[in-house]
Amino acid sequence: MTFTPHGKHLIAGQWVASEATFSSEPAHGQPHKFSVGTVEQVDAACRAAEEAFWSYGYSTREERAKFLNAIADEIEARADAITEIGTSETGLPEARLQGERGRTTGQLRLFASHILKGDYLDLRHDEALPDRKPLPRPDLKLVQRPIGPVAVFGASNFPLAFSTAGGDTAAALAAGCPVVVKGHSAHPGTGEIVAEAIAAAVKSCGLHPGVFSLIQGGNRAVGQALVQHPDINAVGFTGSLAGGRALFDLCAQRPVPIPFFGELGSVNPMFLLPQALGARGADIAKGWSGSLTMGAGQFCTNPGIAFVIDGPDADAFVKAAVEALGESGKQTMLTNGIAEAYRSGSRRVSGSTGVRELIGTSCETREAAPYLFETTGDAWLANEELAEEVFGPLGIIVRAKDQEQMRQIALGIEGQLTCTLHMDDGDTELAQSLVPVLERKAGRLLANGFPTGVEVADAMVHGGPYPASTNFGATSVGTLSIRRFLRPVCYQNMPEAILPVR
Repeated sequence: MTFTPHGKHLIAGQWVASEATFSSEPAHGQPHKFSVGTVEQVDAACRAAEEAFWSYGYSTREERAKFLNAIADEIEARADAITEIGTSETGLPEARLQGERGRTTGQLRLFASHILKGDYLDLRHDEALPDRKPLPRPDLKLVQRPIGPVAVFGASNFPLAFSTAGGDTAAALAAGCPVVVKGHSAHPGTGEIVAEAIAAAVKSCGLHPGVFSLIQGGNRAVGQALVQHPDINAVGFTGSLAGGRALFDLCAQRPVPIPFFGELGSVNPMFLLPQALGARGADIAKGWSGSLTMGAGQFCTNPGIAFVIDGPDADAFVKAAVEALGESGKQTMLTNGIAEAYRSGSRRVSGSTGVRELIGTSCETREAAPYLFETTGDAWLANEELAEEVFGPLGIIVRAKDQEQMRQIALGIEGQLTCTLHMDDGDTELAQSLVPVLERKAGRLLANGFPTGVEVADAMVHGGPYPASTNFGATSVGTLSIRRFLRPVCYQNMPEAILPVR
């Protein structure tokens, strides 16, 4: 099945064109023209979403579960076409797109199953105590209620799992919130075909067409208008720190501020403790190489920093890492802009005081190979810029002087999505001293693994203290992500007949 994009926006069930257009920049294949979103189209989509909320926000869990499963079915019905245009636009291999599609549909089905159980509503009931002295207690019922229309920004690095029908959209729809998506210009055709799948599900389930809209990018004013529209009640975002912070500030500056759930990236540090480093440093280096270069390093959970304690075992680890990464070939990056940012970031690291380049490469346009650097713990502590994310397969090995300096480094790192401990039994005491520090730094702690890849499950947390995310109490992956788009409401002495459907 071949899919040729028509390049239009989906607004409340209608495909709408704009006068201005932009061209896609596919990794291979023919570019296509897409409409540039306008402020007027944002307004139309948001108004339709607000209108849809009066029915969708009061739908039953069964109705929403049916809708989520229908979206998954419609996506799978377009499986081959999604893979074809997704690989063309992003340069990602077919297996990656197929896996990401399965993750996306699996996530929708998991959320459908989850809301049917009802636990996410956090139902609480304090029965009335009319005879209590000195004052009676009223009957109190608490339930989580949907907040209203939600804006979602598609991510550059996940054309399916974090974009049009990805985690933020699935969570908002599961909660009962209509969604307006701003598509990412890195993969507009992929966004369009997934929007077609959602539109088909909206129609088959008999829902208000304003429950979902897609407005393509190409204009920064679209994003600004979306987060500032008075009908939008929350924003889900996955992307850069600079872009996310700008939108976060706009949300806070509104006459009525709204929550901005931004996942902004991370360097995901690994701490290699002495016993593990000595016993299996070479194996850890090989595993790190695979995790660091997976998907050309374009994962927000990419483990870019390895902290070791200086000495012969650190020497052996460095040697093994150089050998493993040296065998990695070039990979296509998602966009020309991302490739240029990767080159710029590598130059910044290379030019830093106290940094030595172990592996350099000539990163051609949109083709990237790994960079590897090493530095000392003193140099790391003296230069905050070394802790800034470089999006791509770039690694830094930091040689701490001793265990105390490793702990100082842990205390100084900023908020992260993940932190990893590589440890053996003999490292338990040191690990015990680091865990209280690291759990204040990250949303997910790992032992003897690699963070690339995030399981969609009940217990998963994908978020962390700023700048990893803008809301440390939330997750953008897993069933707990639905709670972002709900708020608790207490009903006092309310007759059962007028309580919302629960």
